[in-house]
Amino acid sequence: MIIGTAGHIDHGKTTLVRSLTGVDTDRLEEEKRRGISIELGYAYAALPDGGMLGFIDVPGHERLVHTMVAGACGIDFALLVLAADDGVMPQTREHVAILELLGVARGAVALTKADRVQAERVREAEAQVKALLAPTALREAPIFALDARDAGHPGTAALRRHLIERASHSPGRPEEGLFRLAVDRVFTLAGHGTVVTGTVFAGRVRTGDTIVVMPASTPARVRSIHAQSRSADCARAGERCALNLAAIERSAIRRGDWLAEPGALTATSRIDVRLKLLADTEAQLSAWSPLHVHLGTTHAIAHVVPLESAELEAGGSALAQLVFDAPLCAVPGDRFIVRDAQARRTLGGGRVLDTCAPPRRRRSAQRLRFLAALERMLAGGSLSLLLERARYGVSLTDLMRLTGKPADSLPLPCGALTLAAGPDRFVLEPAQWQSLREGALAALRRFHDEFPDEPGPEAGRLRRIAFPDMPAGLWRALLDELAREHRMLSSGAWVHLPEHRVTLTETDQVLAGKLGPLIAAGRFDPPWVRDLASAVREPDDRVRTVLRKLLTQGRVCQVVRDLYYDRERIAELAGMIRALSGESGSVNAADFRDAVGLGRKRAIQILEFFDRVGYTRRLHDVHVLRPDSAWKAHAPGGAAGLQTQEGASDASW
Repeated sequence: MIIGTAGHIDHGKTTLVRSLTGVDTDRLEEEKRRGISIELGYAYAALPDGGMLGFIDVPGHERLVHTMVAGACGIDFALLVLAADDGVMPQTREHVAILELLGVARGAVALTKADRVQAERVREAEAQVKALLAPTALREAPIFALDARDAGHPGTAALRRHLIERASHSPGRPEEGLFRLAVDRVFTLAGHGTVVTGTVFAGRVRTGDTIVVMPASTPARVRSIHAQSRSADCARAGERCALNLAAIERSAIRRGDWLAEPGALTATSRIDVRLKLLADTEAQLSAWSPLHVHLGTTHAIAHVVPLESAELEAGGSALAQLVFDAPLCAVPGDRFIVRDAQARRTLGGGRVLDTCAPPRRRRSAQRLRFLAALERMLAGGSLSLLLERARYGVSLTDLMRLTGKPADSLPLPCGALTLAAGPDRFVLEPAQWQSLREGALAALRRFHDEFPDEPGPEAGRLRRIAFPDMPAGLWRALLDELAREHRMLSSGAWVHLPEHRVTLTETDQVLAGKLGPLIAAGRFDPPWVRDLASAVREPDDRVRTVLRKLLTQGRVCQVVRDLYYDRERIAELAGMIRALSGESGSVNAADFRDAVGLGRKRAIQILEFFDRVGYTRRLHDVHVLRPDSAWKAHAPGGAAGLQTQEGASDASW
């Protein structure tokens, strides 16, 4: 069990820890000279059963609240220290509020300096602290009147017995999660190298394991371990430990970092949270209000964005997004504290919900429903509601991040589908998956109705029509499944419904054989339909019908009505656009006109064609290459077309 002190400056926290453990936690010369704690102090006491009690002694000065929060973030039991002569003081109140916001529900009160005051004053101080704790989870905390300087004082002895008894019934923390440790101290030890200390929040680590320092993702190897002040081969959740690390310099780690199992944490600059403001702060937070955020041992600056209303009032609780100036790490369920822009007052705190918060559509009804489901899951609910509220299900990677558990320990609902989707796997309810399948087919049907002369959209364009925010890997899996069932087919670069496929009759094939060479010979300026009809001595409508069939098969491309290009020339033009775009990723009409040697009108028509098929998109006066598409000169089946950057042709998905 890890015990953390709390209380106003000069109320005897360090003295009491020394009486309980025999260890002076003030290790700095300045601390000894001034007689106050400035940094976190650590001590241990052996238990009768062979275990160890760990103590974290925190400073009580109002300017060192950030250090107090760093120490309190990982404790199991709060030891509130109150001087009988002073009674409840400002930092007493602030520390109690912080403990409540951090979810610390077990504790005891040490009423120090009881030997210096009358019994009536002791009773007054007891009444004050009971009133202070009444609305908190520590309302039942026992009170021990004592002399912190005297280890043999009856009150000190009674407190020691109580701590030992509570430690014997401490439930401990689950060890099945992914390992992570909040770094609170880094130093170099002669003959050993870099040593990092902190509290293990989840999982376990063994000597020889490779871990990463987050958020920098710097790898390191665990050379040796001290857990609860003893040499050990393994450190577990709930223990304070020191890790001697190899292959990393001291300068690469600092307080606020995390040591974690690879894949356990993701660096982020946006997190969605449940934020609660204290009633007595008189604070009012609006969009982009600056805050000091204390999460684990991390102290960072963030801007708050309320998600449910324009402002958050004192005493209120609401969903919000915190946007940080620099990346940090967290896990859903982590508690945090917020202080005002000057870091003078504690305003409130809350709980992390999602560490991969979106920058856009963050206030959408769908997003708020997902966050509500996530809150219920963190409160002990199942994953079923979370999956139902996630439109595209949830990837296994995200489920591991949201639950802090490895993939083989995830409590997946019975009947849930697990689908391979690129490098990841997605978990969905069967009804969700069926709805997505039907939605894709309905979108394709609408496209055919709106553009009957088009062969169909390419795969990337259909995704933008049907589900623009669907993960690319899941979209690919959906198309693959529909293709296997022959409910969606491909012709060259385009996808279409089975009934939309066209075939050439024998006479059509003869005419197509005449039209193809004429179009190819025109290169970047092929003949119009009327000119082709004149050349082959066929009616315009007859030529137009055959060309539309060739278009459906992906053998030609229609740039504008009655103007068809050979697939090889379109591939050349796509390559020219990519070459001209260079580092900027965009091309303008003038540069493209000069490169192809055509007039401005035709150059614009070609560029608009590439916008239409999804190779580029127009942005003001330029045409920007889309990041998810690249032109492939010869798609499977002999057709030119688009290819996603994942490397699979849209003709074969």
